[in-house]
Amino acid sequence: MTPVILLAAEKKSAEVTDWAARVGWLVGLALFVALVYWLMREGWKWRGTLQGDLPELPTAPEDPGPVKLSMTGRYHGSTTAGQWLDRIVARGLGIRSRVELTLTDAGLDVVRPGATDFFVPREALREALLGKGIAGKVLTEGGLLVVTWAHGDRLIDSGFRSDHAAEHAEWVDAINSMINKTETEGAR
Repeated sequence: MTPVILLAAEKKSAEVTDWAARVGWLVGLALFVALVYWLMREGWKWRGTLQGDLPELPTAPEDPGPVKLSMTGRYHGSTTAGQWLDRIVARGLGIRSRVELTLTDAGLDVVRPGATDFFVPREALREALLGKGIAGKVLTEGGLLVVTWAHGDRLIDSGFRSDHAAEHAEWVDAINSMINKTETEGAR
C-alpha cells in the first residue's frame, strides 16, 4: 500500500518559471490587436477619401410644412443604392446613431443626435421599402425601413429601424405615395 501513496504524493504541477516568454506573448498579442484596429481606421478614412466627391448634405428648410409622420429609432447607415454592403462613410453617413425621422410635404428630415443631421428633399426621394439588411446590420425580413434617395449623381439607400417596427409599413406607404404624387405633378 505504501508505493501507491508515495506515487500520489509525488504528483504535483510544475511551477511557471518562464515569465518573460509569457509577457512577450501578451505584448505581441496587444501589438497585433492595435495593428488590426489601426488598419481598420485607415480603411475607414480611405473609404471616406474615395467618396470625397459626395456633395454636402442638404439641411432642412425653415418651414418644412405640417408633419405627416414622425418616428424615433436607429439610423444604421447608408449604402450605394442596390448594393447593401457598399457603405457610404463620407459626410458622416457611415456613423450609426439614434434618429428622429420626420416626413413633411418638403421631404424627409433626419435628425441624428451626436451625428450630422441631413434632409432629403421630396424631389430626391426615389423609393421606400422594407428590407432586412444594410452594411453590417441584418434583421428579420421587413425589420428595416430602407429609403432610396438621390444626392448629386448618386442613388443612396439609407436604413432606419423604428423603436416600434410596426410603423415601417405606414412609412413605406406614405413615402411611396408622396413619390407617386410628385411624379404625377411633374408629368403635368
